[in-house]
Amino acid sequence: MNKNNFNRRNFIKNTATSSLGLAVLGTGSLSSISAPYIKKVTPRINFSVIGINHGHIYAQVEMILKGGGNFISFYGKEPELVSAFSKRYPNAKLAGSENEVLEDESVDLILSASIPDERAPLGIRAMLHGKDFMVDKPGITTLQQLEDVRYAQKKTNRIYSINTERCESQSIVKAGELVKSGAIGKVVQTIGLGPHRMNPGSRPEWFFDAERSGGIICDIGSHQFDQYLFFTGTTKPQVVAAQKGNINNTQYPLFEDFGDVMLRGDGGMGYLRVDWFSPDGLKTWGDGRLTILGTDGYIEIRKNIDIEGRPGRNHLFLVNQKERKYVDCSDVSLNYGQQLVDDVLNRTETAMGQEYCFLVAELGLIAQKKAQRIG
Repeated sequence: MNKNNFNRRNFIKNTATSSLGLAVLGTGSLSSISAPYIKKVTPRINFSVIGINHGHIYAQVEMILKGGGNFISFYGKEPELVSAFSKRYPNAKLAGSENEVLEDESVDLILSASIPDERAPLGIRAMLHGKDFMVDKPGITTLQQLEDVRYAQKKTNRIYSINTERCESQSIVKAGELVKSGAIGKVVQTIGLGPHRMNPGSRPEWFFDAERSGGIICDIGSHQFDQYLFFTGTTKPQVVAAQKGNINNTQYPLFEDFGDVMLRGDGGMGYLRVDWFSPDGLKTWGDGRLTILGTDGYIEIRKNIDIEGRPGRNHLFLVNQKERKYVDCSDVSLNYGQQLVDDVLNRTETAMGQEYCFLVAELGLIAQKKAQRIG
């Protein structure tokens, strides 16, 4: 779409038809959390939720609650998802429509984990209504959507923030502190592995359609692209090579179960691999790993499990010219929610720079599009 044609008239048209413009949403299993909703801190902003199709929405809500948000309302189309979500957050009003939330002038921020290909259009509608927007990854599923979101964000000066695991991982935050302190010298390369367990019986129909989910590289790889740019400081990334395929799930012809990408840029190099092959013998949904290679050492993170037996998550190992050690990350503070609330109030970019956010999305979209088909 030509930018000159993507104007306020189109915004208004999109907003007016928003309740009819969404495709029928699929269903899926969300986190079965039954604890009562408890306010974490004194609220500083009001926020609402539109779209609860992925369980990540629970973590998104918790981050903003802890950061100073007052959860006032939500809207979801699927009765079974709404029921579970209402039990977790009984103090939040169930809105009768998307527009009811968008037109509520008391709402400052909207969170969403809707079906991936519907997230960017929703974010545009939210920004047009004067709301900031925080969305689950992938927050944008096509390069055309990215162009439209960039234009809308610039015109409205609202926040469009895409949540990735770096915002929620104590070990990755700790690694950032160590790298900044010079613990491993200059970063040369990141290697990010994102295996997942498929659990097909619990997945909604849209999960098996790469166009709806964004594709495996754009979707799961969002985390690894973010970590590559963050740790290397790269501002001009290039996709050297990429491939994707459906290796072992051909009963779902539109699905992708494997992808990998080789990167380089002005700050360093990177490699990522994502897949849906986590075996049932593993006591977690995926043995996610990150290795950060520096000129004077390296850091390895086992994000979800230490297969040697240490309990819990966020296992970080540091090796440099002086020592090798296991680093406890249990006391690391996660500040993304607080910083995003600050940004909403102060119109700053402390949680995630806007251009950086778009660069992460663009890198994933280019890699997804460029990837050669295998299998």
